[in-house]
Amino acid sequence: MSALLELNGVETGYGEVQVLWGVSMAVEQGRMTTLVGANGAGKTTTMRAIMGIVHPWKGAVRFQGEDVTRLSAHDKAQMGLVLVPEGRQLFSDLTVEENLEMGAYSPRARKSLDENMRKVYGFFPRLEERKRQKAGTLSGGEQQMLAVGRGLMADPVVLMIDELSLGLAPVLAQSLFATLKRLKDAGLTIFLVEQNVHLALALSDYAYVLAEGRVKIEGPSHEVARNEEVREAYLGI
Repeated sequence: MSALLELNGVETGYGEVQVLWGVSMAVEQGRMTTLVGANGAGKTTTMRAIMGIVHPWKGAVRFQGEDVTRLSAHDKAQMGLVLVPEGRQLFSDLTVEENLEMGAYSPRARKSLDENMRKVYGFFPRLEERKRQKAGTLSGGEQQMLAVGRGLMADPVVLMIDELSLGLAPVLAQSLFATLKRLKDAGLTIFLVEQNVHLALALSDYAYVLAEGRVKIEGPSHEVARNEEVREAYLGI
């Protein structure tokens, strides 16, 4: 296994408020890696630091062996580092299909637009049924499917997803996680930030537990899930 994405000693924050303290992680090729922790632990800031939405003060981000710490979010997306942000951030007045097409904005993704559209509709048949419908009229579950589908249209090497199940009914969350497992089984590398700790640890391969901006524990997800100290101290389960 080789690490497609690495964080080495990353520190950052907002203004004078430091949020991350020496965070180091690795996302291995072909695996689903999850980042879990309580609210305010720094999970979303970690994703933003990787993408360059907030700039690391110290440390480095490496992608496919290259130092990308100072690259823009746009440049990283062109390379195949793709983030599905918390809150979906869809174009509500555009149709489902138009939103998906917006995901394939880079020259790299444009080359495989039709093929990726077919793949997205294969993973999410509901989106094909709704392809002429405006995104703003979809249900919450359908909007999350569309957000993930738009990420897939960018032809990701690593797909990062921030809070997949946020605001969704449990049955919809389980359905989306099942689709993520199919994507992983098809070879996609996934890095997931998730509030539903049970689902995240059940379906991922490797887990990091973040608390107060620091990695407190890491290991195979099934081992982290069994660690009573971690469950009580950091995860609230």
